[in-house]
Amino acid sequence: MSSPVSECLYCQNNDTLNQLMIKIGDLKVSQLFLFKEQSYSGRCNVVYKDHGVELYELSDEQRNLFFEDVATVGRAIAKTFNPTKVNYGAYSDTLSHLHVHIVPKYKEGYGFGSVFEMNPQKTYLSDAEYTEVIEKIKSNL
Repeated sequence: MSSPVSECLYCQNNDTLNQLMIKIGDLKVSQLFLFKEQSYSGRCNVVYKDHGVELYELSDEQRNLFFEDVATVGRAIAKTFNPTKVNYGAYSDTLSHLHVHIVPKYKEGYGFGSVFEMNPQKTYLSDAEYTEVIEKIKSNL
């Protein structure tokens, strides 16, 4: 199922996106966002630069660069937050835009040992706390 660019959360960069995430910055072929909902401290999303792309449709070079971006973020999250495990999820049933969820999990933390919830709506930070988290992540990219 393919969604048009006009309905794409990432391509439109609209209020819905801004209510869910904060842009951290640009990577080699992706953008990095911090989820506002932080039940999984440090949870981010690596979003490929172009709409409607399946992983298998990327050239070898673009795929390798995309996974380099994903690995760079995973490394930065591990260094910044010291989670027990960094989980990766690529789900796009209704949103045709390649992206990977980077979800740090903590042994005594929320949802450890199970699949992460898309949006638990339990933990939100202050603006100052979001800024602090983003700066810490950026310093480890």
